[in-house]
Amino acid sequence: MVETDRQLARRLEQVIMDLLERRAATASICPSDAAREAYEGDDEGWRALMEPTRRAAWRLVAAGKAEVTQAGRPVTETKVHGPIRIRRTR
Repeated sequence: MVETDRQLARRLEQVIMDLLERRAATASICPSDAAREAYEGDDEGWRALMEPTRRAAWRLVAAGKAEVTQAGRPVTETKVHGPIRIRRTR
């Protein structure tokens, strides 16, 4: 069965939350951690999940479940430039 975009989006959100649950309350993850966890192959195909993973992170931010940070400080989607981290809402 082929996964729909909506199913992938929900799965990525769940992977992000699962990874955060397994880490200390103060820890953060890189979007690549979630993309690698969600990817079902053993090659570099996880890279194609990077942008969908970032979008999933922003949906979790909008839902109040996570924060996206740069240099340890929360950032907004309109202000972000460059690498990000994802952590639980504080």
